[in-house]
Amino acid sequence: MEENLYETDFNIWYHQIVEEAGLCDKRYSIKGMNVWLPYGWRLMKNIDSIIREEMESTGHDEVSFPLMISRTDFAKEAEHIKGFDAQVYWVTHGGLNELDVPMLLRPTSETAMYPLFALWIRSHTDLPLKIYQIVNTFRYETKMTRAFIRVREIHFFESHTAHTSYEDAEEHIMTNLGIAHRYCTELALPYILIKRPDWDKFAGADYTVGLDTFLPSGKSLQLASIHQYRDNFSRAYDIKYEDENGEHQYVHQTTYGMSERSLGAVIGVHGDVRGLKIPPSVAPIQVVIVPIIQKKTKELVETECATLVEELEAAGYRVKLDDRDLRPGNKYYHWEFRGVPLRIEIGPRDIEAGHVILSRRDKDTDDPDAKATVKRTDLVETIAITLTDIQDSLLSSAKEFLDASMRTFKTIEKASEAVDEDVDFMVRTGWCGADYCGHDMEDTLDMTMLGTVMNTDNEPAEEMNCASCGSPGHVVLLSKTY
Repeated sequence: MEENLYETDFNIWYHQIVEEAGLCDKRYSIKGMNVWLPYGWRLMKNIDSIIREEMESTGHDEVSFPLMISRTDFAKEAEHIKGFDAQVYWVTHGGLNELDVPMLLRPTSETAMYPLFALWIRSHTDLPLKIYQIVNTFRYETKMTRAFIRVREIHFFESHTAHTSYEDAEEHIMTNLGIAHRYCTELALPYILIKRPDWDKFAGADYTVGLDTFLPSGKSLQLASIHQYRDNFSRAYDIKYEDENGEHQYVHQTTYGMSERSLGAVIGVHGDVRGLKIPPSVAPIQVVIVPIIQKKTKELVETECATLVEELEAAGYRVKLDDRDLRPGNKYYHWEFRGVPLRIEIGPRDIEAGHVILSRRDKDTDDPDAKATVKRTDLVETIAITLTDIQDSLLSSAKEFLDASMRTFKTIEKASEAVDEDVDFMVRTGWCGADYCGHDMEDTLDMTMLGTVMNTDNEPAEEMNCASCGSPGHVVLLSKTY
């Protein structure tokens, strides 16, 4: 890979690294449907394990719904089909026979799940209902595809809940925000909480809150979205419960969705000119051991390395012994490129001296803290401390980058003077909430209105006069987007 490609052309860097680092193969015969390679799939499964743990700890049950949805069920929610009908893949034949009712591959699962919700929910004692699944969804993406960021077959997480009231659903929105925060922290991904404008909310939602981050390409990326549905879907699918007074009420619902874009963000936010940098929490390999082999001491070093592998695995680390017949320098490059957080180098002199050489992937090679000599007896404890420090360091660096990626403007005219085709920042300004002013900002800047910046209580974070009309408003962000 070209030395400064990460800094000179991020998009080409990203395109190359997803294949060269063994994450996916984009040469499958259907565009936008990629093959997960072993290293990438292990990484994605580690990411999935975080959200599974969060779901289980907050009382969600895992389910798995069929892939196909009937057109009849899909059409019951008019707003939903209006939002997705241009993106769905239709199945019109079974073998040689034309189907009486066409089916589609799920773009998301509201219209698959909610007819069953109407059967499952009978009483207030059945609520809240909280389920989730991790499945593949399919959307006919017409824009340029990009591995993990914009694809046609999507590795997708979605949770769906049903509640007795709007207030209970709002309380669960706060639960989802906490889950999302812990999830992003585990990936060392800072984000901004943003309430989408009405024209960009999820089809059928009362409101949508997105979690957005920013990539070195100069574009923002949505990491997750959380939706408050009120009773919009329950009215369409007749999902009712009998309350304590014997009266029938429509349930209120929420959803929380994320995709493999989380992996795309990990690649883009943490990478550098040397390749990937993977947070230890999800790294398929946390520690790689590179033996320094000499003919006379080959058996000694191999025995010590085998002992070290057993010791580190017993301590709970994901470890790889690279005993290939290659020069150490080739191995260093191979694992640095793939983002392994820690490398241990051990040779006969190290064994004799009772230490090992420990190298950190998160530091530049010329950083004096990038490499350290560690006593063999202190190694397990030192690795634990170092991996925690790497995790914290990646999050801190990414947050600095995100904060530096926003520029504040009080008027649309000032913002327009600063924005050009190569804009590499988000515009932070004020908006009164009127559609006209929002679209005026989008058209003038040729950027997307991400929406109102929210605080952790899911309230607008800060007041600021509208950059278009000057009326009172709140802080919003506009950006180029994927």
